[in-house]
Amino acid sequence: MAESLETASEAGESGGRAVRGRPALSGLFGHLRRAGAATVALAVPPSCLCCHRLVEADQALCASCWTQIPFLAPPWCARLGLPFAYDLGPEALSPLAIARPPRFDRLRAACAYSGPARALVSGLKYGDRPALAEAMGRWMARAGAELLSGASGEELPEVGPPLLVPVPLHPLRQWARRYNQSARLARAVAEASGCELAPELLRRIRRTRRQVGLDRVSRASNVRGAFAVAPEAAMRLAGRRAVLIDDVYTTGATVSAATRVLRAAGAVAVDVLVFAHAGADTPLQ
Repeated sequence: MAESLETASEAGESGGRAVRGRPALSGLFGHLRRAGAATVALAVPPSCLCCHRLVEADQALCASCWTQIPFLAPPWCARLGLPFAYDLGPEALSPLAIARPPRFDRLRAACAYSGPARALVSGLKYGDRPALAEAMGRWMARAGAELLSGASGEELPEVGPPLLVPVPLHPLRQWARRYNQSARLARAVAEASGCELAPELLRRIRRTRRQVGLDRVSRASNVRGAFAVAPEAAMRLAGRRAVLIDDVYTTGATVSAATRVLRAAGAVAVDVLVFAHAGADTPLQ
């Protein structure tokens, strides 16, 4: 009897050691993963997203590129996000917003379209570097915090957090490019903000010319009738606020055409969040 009790006791202790050993095994795997990551970091050290100088962490800029990117922050135009040289109040409008009110409600951008910001946009859009969207999207989420919260502007309805809607590419262009840069940015913004992503809500139903090199009137004509809301997604949009996500804002022709379609499909408000603003180089006096 004593022998059997002793054997049972030994088995219990052995079983306890097995259970206690599982966290140790998990910890071993964790050490191995960290060792593997360290080995990769030694083999391929992190580099600046723009100039490829060595930096301390992945998805980062070197000090030189960081200081050269013209990040935007208030005070700015309540509608177009154009920077002011001094604070005119939270609802102040720029001359351009007064002279040509946009179809959308509000625009915010992470930075002006100059310096290293151009290199980032070009790398993401044409350089087959989709990983750039991770950092760019984080900066967009910070710049567009007021658009991504449940709060709305002074004249906008309080309808809760918005749907994030990337500006779509035509299927043939997306096939040639392999991915839609706006969709990659929208995914990064969604991860940073917790907002709901709706990547298939807006469709590009007409293949258009590239907007580069076209004037404002030609750009508007080029994208007229180019977008449609997917019928199966219309109920998801009705009564909601949408935030259009794109890489660069120039004349606003593309997002204006998309805004028209989203409003017709039931969106109660449409804001725009982009990485770079082509008209925001110099603060307005």
